[in-house]
Amino acid sequence: MPRLLLLLCLFVLPTPARAAETPAEHAASVYAAQEMAANPVHGNLPDYSLPADKLAKARHLSTIGTTLHFVSIIWGIATLILVLSFGTVGWMRDRAVALTRNRWGQGFTFLFLFLLVANLFSLPLDIYSEHLSRVYGFSVQGWPGWVDDQLKGFGLSLLFGGLLVMLLFWIIRRLPRSWWVVFALVMVPVTVLGSYAVPYISYLFYAHEPLTQSNPALVAQLGKVVAKGHLDIPPGRMYLMKASAKTTELNADVEGFGASKRVVVWDTTVAKASTDEITFIFGHESGHYVLHHIERGLVMGFLGTFIVLYLGFLFVRWSLTRFGPAWRIPSQNDWGALAVLLLAFSLFGALSEPVTAWLSRLQEHAADVYGQEVVHGIVADPQTAAQHGFQVLGETSLADPNPNPFYEFWTYSHPAIGRRAAFAHAYNPWTPGYAPKYFPKDSD
Repeated sequence: MPRLLLLLCLFVLPTPARAAETPAEHAASVYAAQEMAANPVHGNLPDYSLPADKLAKARHLSTIGTTLHFVSIIWGIATLILVLSFGTVGWMRDRAVALTRNRWGQGFTFLFLFLLVANLFSLPLDIYSEHLSRVYGFSVQGWPGWVDDQLKGFGLSLLFGGLLVMLLFWIIRRLPRSWWVVFALVMVPVTVLGSYAVPYISYLFYAHEPLTQSNPALVAQLGKVVAKGHLDIPPGRMYLMKASAKTTELNADVEGFGASKRVVVWDTTVAKASTDEITFIFGHESGHYVLHHIERGLVMGFLGTFIVLYLGFLFVRWSLTRFGPAWRIPSQNDWGALAVLLLAFSLFGALSEPVTAWLSRLQEHAADVYGQEVVHGIVADPQTAAQHGFQVLGETSLADPNPNPFYEFWTYSHPAIGRRAAFAHAYNPWTPGYAPKYFPKDSD
């Protein structure tokens, strides 16, 4: 079974990466790579540059942000090892079992204690990250608002995580050798349901209003992209999100799944970006849906879950045999085995991060290509709209124009914004001898 799963992943994972690179796409990619290579690391590029003061901040953020990223991963793994080694997980299990004989009560009590301890361990890094966001002007909400969001996130994790934990241990008790297969299958509808629920969960954190009320001209513009891309999103499902209450960063996307699918434009984007730039940003996001990145992501996630759960199953069996007595966790049926399984997920996730980041960058690049093509004929100059859009996005978020190649390789879920801006500048498939990748030349 594991060998078959590995072969399936090797077969399926490349499919969303990209179709064959077109000559126009290749030429623009070469141009972008040459521009990155010709300029110093952390330095400005011809197609994306920052003022001196912002460039210094971007360099600092690039270094400290990547450092914080790796520290967070290592600290998360270390936290799990510590709470297991010092018997904290066993203590949590004892408290949950002593409180009630009802398994639902035990499961939710154990998870509450576990989440509480995990959040306390991560709190210094979380506070420091928020502090950096404030220092550099990304976060504008007060500390009480930040704490409120953390508590909401904790509550959602406890509610939905508790339901999954109860289901997981119910399956483990009944199928001790094949629970990982059944739970992986269960995660398919759970993941789809989660995608469907995203727009509704967003209401807990941000206020929304129909975009038709605040900016009907933008609705008409985005409606052209929706029509050209054959997206089933009527104007009534376009919303303005009041992100400015908490952040200065920009976004415009398509979220949800099926009947919950909708367009969301942040009010910060409307305030700082032009209509053409917003149109491109939205075109990029719509590309994820039109190019079936969502569905393929679900398939990849399903196959990845299969493999990770199988490896987790093996890891739990091995580690409980080796360390179970010291950790006071006798078997995989014990509530404490959840911490062991999460340790396995953390280890495998850290090791697989470059692969998942690479796959994500390929999808984001494909969406960039689609976004530039879908706005052709809708905006006056797709190349300028895209390049300027990246300039506005990058300058607002203080994105490093030319980051360390290792940082980009290991951690970036998107191509470096300097690379994206250079590609946008050079990508012109409507010139003689070239052809668009996703739209026939005569479609405009």
